[in-house]
Amino acid sequence: MEYVWKQKPKIAQAAIDKLSKDINVNATLANMLINRGVENFDQAKDYFRPSLNLLHDPFLMKDMEEAVRRIEKAVKNEEHILVYGDYDVDGTTAVALMYEFLKGFYPHVDFYIPDRYKEGYGISERGVRHAAESGFSLVIALDCGIKSMDKVELASALGVDFIICDHHTPGDELPKAVAVLDPKRLDCNYPYKELSGCGVGFKLIQAYAKSQQLEESSLYSYLDLVVVSIAADIVPITGENRILAYFGLDRINNTPRPGLKALMLLSKIEKDIQISEIVFKIGPRINASGRLEHAKASVELLIAPNLDEAIERAKLVDEVNATRRNFDEHITKEAFEMLALQEEGVQLNATVLFKEDWHKGVIGIVASRCIEKYYRPTIILTESNNKATGSARSVVDFDIYEAIAECADLLDQFGGHKYAAGLTLDVKNVPAFQKKFEEVVKSRIQAIHLRPVIEIDDVLLLDQINYKFYNILKQMAPFGPGNSEPIFRIQNVYAEDVTVLKDKHLRIKIMQDGQLTTPVCLGFGMADRTKDPDLTTVNMLRGKMRFDLVVEMRENFYRDKSSLQLYVKDIKFD
Repeated sequence: MEYVWKQKPKIAQAAIDKLSKDINVNATLANMLINRGVENFDQAKDYFRPSLNLLHDPFLMKDMEEAVRRIEKAVKNEEHILVYGDYDVDGTTAVALMYEFLKGFYPHVDFYIPDRYKEGYGISERGVRHAAESGFSLVIALDCGIKSMDKVELASALGVDFIICDHHTPGDELPKAVAVLDPKRLDCNYPYKELSGCGVGFKLIQAYAKSQQLEESSLYSYLDLVVVSIAADIVPITGENRILAYFGLDRINNTPRPGLKALMLLSKIEKDIQISEIVFKIGPRINASGRLEHAKASVELLIAPNLDEAIERAKLVDEVNATRRNFDEHITKEAFEMLALQEEGVQLNATVLFKEDWHKGVIGIVASRCIEKYYRPTIILTESNNKATGSARSVVDFDIYEAIAECADLLDQFGGHKYAAGLTLDVKNVPAFQKKFEEVVKSRIQAIHLRPVIEIDDVLLLDQINYKFYNILKQMAPFGPGNSEPIFRIQNVYAEDVTVLKDKHLRIKIMQDGQLTTPVCLGFGMADRTKDPDLTTVNMLRGKMRFDLVVEMRENFYRDKSSLQLYVKDIKFD
């Protein structure tokens, strides 16, 4: 796939010079930092040295006082409390956090995760009736509920109060709950809007601890759950999320809870875990239970009291994940075959596929796979409970939630955010929805949205690559949306020592102005014979053709020796 290279703006030289002098970094680093909102010494201090003291007062969130008072009342009156959450990683980590916190001082607590297939997303009628029939008078809903007006109304009629902790965009009306905690509420003045569902749960326990005059440090053991939710739910790693992620990673790398330790062992993570390992190794394993079986197993793993029990539970989750991968590969193959037929003589702006027997638990993954190949807004639908239900995924800078909202007349319900959403509709409406969604996307999309973008921080010269430079880059972590891993462009080079590894990967050194790189350049999949039988790229490199490349800088350890490497993201020849 051909990438668009988009370089971030060059900041005014005077601003670069000032920051460079104030914090003693070179001009390239100063330009990068200003592009990330770090413009002076104090901001640089907060950025490079995150502090838990910089977390916002939880009582700034609308309805927080009401939520805390209601929990206090429940505890005082010995009411039974049900912790209710979504079946994905954000939901299960949030449930584990809230359940474990309450259980630490109060016995009458249980948790509930809806069945993806029997109940669907969010607060279900079955869940509400279970709470009422089982004697729960208070439900704390996490990572869901912001659009569950009818279910909260039913609960109220049955004598069950709700506290909603959500981070999704509300509709025009809010549920009539005891408290609705959602920083995206229009009437909420909370300073940071991008918390995960688990993050909102953390603010609630923070507020409760503050009200009870508990040591805030007693809450830090939950930060490993919070960082897993931040990474897996792909929320921005900026502001408060960055602080929570920073200290969450510290926790997970030094004193992780048994459940996460077990997953790290199964995933064969042998070095300090970063956001990317959570996204690609830890998150999918936690998610697998909710996708194929029941997410209760993931919560039980996350709250496991010791490593032996956690390892046994993690093995079960890992087996489910292996099954999930088989489903996902099979359905992806079918989706690609359908798209190949659609593509004949037609230029589509969006992908909407429906097959009644696709497994509901993996359609979100399949949507992402389709984007990797076709790169356009994608919705994958299957049939569940006599309805078409689907997962939507988007491309960079295209708001798929708004595009779906324009088709609301054809939908039973929908929810989500800019890059990911879920929807339900009548099966008979699928053809009309496919047509309308294509029209809506066509009217909104721009040419730049239809090719993947590599955003470049700055141009780098080979003689700038050293450990001093790299050690500052490392301190810019954790990386993720809003604080992406630095990417550099290196211009006008040619290759030396071109090697193909395992018939698939590329290993080269590069020469610029007579200087040979000390870091080796690695291009994973760039010499794949199945995609390029003639190894054209390799031949062009061996022919000493000039090229530009975009890279990430990494540190490699081999036999206890450290070296810098450049991971190649793309190459463009002159």
